[in-house]
Amino acid sequence: MLDEQNNTLYVGKAKRLKARLASYFRGQLNTKTQAMVGRIADVQVTVTRTETEALLLEQTLIKQLRPPYNILLRDDKSYPFVFVTDRHSYPALEYKRARQRRDDGRYLGPYPSSGAVRESLALMQKIFRIRNCEDSVFAHRSRPCLQYQIQRCSAPCVDYISAEDYQRDLEHAVMCLEGKSEHVTQELMQAMEAASKQLNFEEAARLRDQVQQLRQLQQRQFVDTGGGDADIFALAVRPGALGVSVLSVRDGRLLGARHHSPKNDLDLPITTLLTEVVSQYYFGQPHNVPSEVITSHPLDDSELIAEALTQQVGKRIRVTSQVRGHRAQWQQLAITNAEQQLASQLANQTQLTQRFTALQKALGLKETPQRLECFDISHSHGEATVASCVVFDHQGPRKSDYRHFRIEGVAAGDDYAAMQQALTRRLKRVKSGEATAPDILIVDGGKGQLNMAREVFKDLDISNILLLGVAKGTTRKAGLESLFVETADNPLDLDPASPALHLIQHIRDESHRFAIAGHRAQRDKARRTSTLQEIPGIGPKRRRELLRFFGGLQGVQKASRDELARVPGINASLAESIYRALNG
Repeated sequence: MLDEQNNTLYVGKAKRLKARLASYFRGQLNTKTQAMVGRIADVQVTVTRTETEALLLEQTLIKQLRPPYNILLRDDKSYPFVFVTDRHSYPALEYKRARQRRDDGRYLGPYPSSGAVRESLALMQKIFRIRNCEDSVFAHRSRPCLQYQIQRCSAPCVDYISAEDYQRDLEHAVMCLEGKSEHVTQELMQAMEAASKQLNFEEAARLRDQVQQLRQLQQRQFVDTGGGDADIFALAVRPGALGVSVLSVRDGRLLGARHHSPKNDLDLPITTLLTEVVSQYYFGQPHNVPSEVITSHPLDDSELIAEALTQQVGKRIRVTSQVRGHRAQWQQLAITNAEQQLASQLANQTQLTQRFTALQKALGLKETPQRLECFDISHSHGEATVASCVVFDHQGPRKSDYRHFRIEGVAAGDDYAAMQQALTRRLKRVKSGEATAPDILIVDGGKGQLNMAREVFKDLDISNILLLGVAKGTTRKAGLESLFVETADNPLDLDPASPALHLIQHIRDESHRFAIAGHRAQRDKARRTSTLQEIPGIGPKRRRELLRFFGGLQGVQKASRDELARVPGINASLAESIYRALNG
């Protein structure tokens, strides 16, 4: 269904196309469906050979076109994977997002959460001593690193372990990540007994420790002794909101959960809504499809989805909502997760709405503000100055609109000039219509920063944005901030328990955190880059000779032209270039 500008409004499939289309133009329709029908200018039809092809085409078009009236699982991150290359004699277990999949190894996953993946990798490195260094570091090691000393690596970089033994440990770690830790435990117990019979007690003790660690891991990971692989989808609905939780269970162990909050603009029934969610989950991006998919409500097309998944993965897939025993416990666990997540989401939205309303009353505004922006400056004694801009709306932090500004051309430590540059760059884009204008602009700083922001407003002729300054108290304690509206002689007094003050503190703290994160990233990047790299004619070999000859970069900077010319490979003209580059 298309509008007058040929933009896609909705994508759907049907066996009886005439009846499906007619349902949108007769009978009692809800308000949202009427709004969509009022925008329809054209309908395009594609005929497929089978229902399975129609299902796959529908999900492909939804992912490509993202129609506003379809259910969309909005998620800004791809799923995490563990990658194991087959081009290295001693591969590492690498954390990957798999946006660009490589074909020189195998991917394990996807997993529901990045935290679970990193924790699992840390456990595998602890139990099986798999290396975690980069290939470039591995290739240039001449002695074991600290990881070997604390027994977190078997030091394959210096041949302390054979390739066969390392591959065995790696395979055990991979099997554990695939949910086969019980099988690995049995193998290790057999190897421990064999080593003990051969009087190799050190090896037997090492294997014993691995078995004990795996037993602890299994005890913590078990959901139920029933075993099995399944993904469990649970839908919770409240007035004005809905939530979907997806639990991943492999070999009877809960790997993690993922939560979604799709919109239901057409007020679809629960069964249809959950059908759309399951379809998009599996046909939208690569997933490790389990042998069973369990849902909290029956799906409209459960047989069709099961058939499509079976064709996709080449094994029989079961899709059902009628389960018993331990599968019913998984189902109830997913329902509990969905309800808890939705309750938390609604509570946060309600609290945010109350805070925005309180801010409106405190400032005496006619309407509730919809968008807040806050600016802050961060640097280390003038080094790597970065400004942050964070955005809040009635949904909370709007992280897709966050921005960092690299401050250049100002005196080191001049926060006023840095604030002026950041505000000017941002508000010029607002003035030209490239960026959305905030209702309230908050400046983290005292009267000086507020006056500087007022000058920027005056220079750009901006009068429709309310300016608010936040200065920390003498003890920098929360609740003792000084607030100024528009000018430094117009203070705003709020009770420490005021929801309006809590909102201002929240966005101020978030802008402070975001500014520090940007500053540290910029500072670390600068410190990882040598000034010698920017000098023409100085490659890795000559740079290494300079640092070795003078003992470091400071020695190179203090050296005279004649001293530089004494370095092997450095002639007089190159020494002149180095001296001028470092000393001006």
